[in-house]
Amino acid sequence: MPKRLSVIDVDRCVGCQSCMFACARRVGEGGLASSCIGVRSHGGMRRGFVVIVCRACADPPCARVCPTDALTPRSGGGVRLRHELCIGCGNCVEACPFGAVFWDRAQSKPQICVYCGYCVRYCPYDVLALEELVPEVADAER
Repeated sequence: MPKRLSVIDVDRCVGCQSCMFACARRVGEGGLASSCIGVRSHGGMRRGFVVIVCRACADPPCARVCPTDALTPRSGGGVRLRHELCIGCGNCVEACPFGAVFWDRAQSKPQICVYCGYCVRYCPYDVLALEELVPEVADAER
């Protein structure tokens, strides 16, 4: 069953970046720069935070602009990255309307969410969830 990372309640986010640290640890070296999720301030505790995650688009713009087919649409939405095909052009970063394609400067390649849900376990405020996409819902979103 395909899955998608979702922001359940952004108002609960306190900007601790635990989700980012967890993702970065799962991905490997590079610190927070290697995270596939982002937390940005809208003015701190007074104005809140924005949590940036891949929305698992049914027709992903990032895949459409990839000249080498390194990003391929996956069943249920979103993309898979084939590192060996990526030439580091950055078109995917520019194409994502949500800013959810992050850039790994060390490798000059995009950081793409693999929908593992690792970050969800480390969010102490239940901001995130990994949702299973029901086939009817996945088809309707296409």
